[in-house]
Amino acid sequence: MNWTLIGAIFMALAVMLGAFGAHGLKDRLSEYSMTVYEKAVFYHFIHAIGILLVALLARTSAVSVAGANRIGWLLSIGILLFSGSLYALALSGVRALGAVTPLGGVAFIAAWCVLAYEALRAQH
Repeated sequence: MNWTLIGAIFMALAVMLGAFGAHGLKDRLSEYSMTVYEKAVFYHFIHAIGILLVALLARTSAVSVAGANRIGWLLSIGILLFSGSLYALALSGVRALGAVTPLGGVAFIAAWCVLAYEALRAQH
């Protein structure tokens, strides 16, 4: 999988969604919804950077290609579920969408744990 490409696309989307929120939604969302939206953008950015980092680590053999693929998929799923559910919650106001958010959080945690495992494995 080309994680550099995927990370770059996620980064571009984070910039676009952040700009949309700052300029297109600032007068349309409640303070609560804007906070939720901003949190979605923040986690989106951080984990898109994580995907780029994993692509770099795979190129330097600091993590295995298989490990990078697992991490990349988990981070991507996390962005889609965590940030995606928060974007939807902020825009729709449907609080039930917040039930999906923890699943994305679990994917993020799993990704970072796999990275830790890969880092330990690379030492041996």
